Amino acid sequence: MNDQLKKKIEQLINSNKVFLFMKGTPEEPQCGFSWKVVETLKNLGVKFSSFDILSDEEMRQAVKEYSNWPTYPQLYANGKLIGGCDLVLEMAENGELKTLVT
Repeated sequence: MNDQLKKKIEQLINSNKVFLFMKGTPEEPQCGFSWKVVETLKNLGVKFSSFDILSDEEMRQAVKEYSNWPTYPQLYANGKLIGGCDLVLEMAENGELKTLVT
C-alpha cells in the first residue's frame, strides 16, 4: 500500500468518531452483515460516517491490508478498529459497544 492510500484511509477513519467501511451505503447496504451493523448503530443512536468499499476496488484491498482484517464491514471508533459484524453485534449485546461509540 502506498503512502497516499494509507493517508486517505486514515483521513476517513478520523473524519468522525465512528467510521464504517461497508458494502453499500447506510441507506442501501449491499450485504446482510453491513445491514446488521448499520441497524445496530442506528438503534444505539450513533452518528457515523461510512465509505462504500464496493465503489473503489483499490481502497477495498488497501483497507484490508491497513486493518489486517479480511472482511467487511469494518467498524472504527476513535480511529481504532473495533471489528466486523460478529464482534460489533456481540459488543452491542453486552453493552460494550455503546460505551465505545457514544
